[in-house]
Amino acid sequence: MKKSMKLFAALSLAGTMLLSSCIGSFALFNRLKDWNNNLSSKFVNEVVFFAFNIIPIYEVAYLADVLVINSIEFWSGSNPVADNSGVINTDNGQYVVEQNGNGYTITNDGQTVSFVKDGDSWYYNENGNQVKMFEFVDEQHVQLNDGSVVELSQVGIENLRAQYCF
Repeated sequence: MKKSMKLFAALSLAGTMLLSSCIGSFALFNRLKDWNNNLSSKFVNEVVFFAFNIIPIYEVAYLADVLVINSIEFWSGSNPVADNSGVINTDNGQYVVEQNGNGYTITNDGQTVSFVKDGDSWYYNENGNQVKMFEFVDEQHVQLNDGSVVELSQVGIENLRAQYCF
């Protein structure tokens, strides 16, 4: 009985070493989040946050981190997004992330997605199809692509959150 208990304990201990996980740094998601946090005001940050949840930008970045980028980091020891090269190599191809004067562009296998600021508006572009995410009406209001106007205040953001159940 004691011998089988020792064997079980030894196998359990070995299993914990073999099955340990790596949470990863979530560099892609964190860079996207940090970019949003560095926009002009907390109200603009909140509107971008909602827009990036409605158009599932945050979800795609998080999923890419979970399924691909953090796995690369675990096995190679370095995160391909954290090296600031702008090129992410994965099993699904190479992603090139470029920051330009008016937004960001992500390219993979000839497909391009970009987030572009034009005047007072932010657009999401994918393969030539442009969708307006939101536009600044004035310093206190933005208009979303569905036509609704959001006040850039705590109350306005809470109303937006209630409308989309976030």
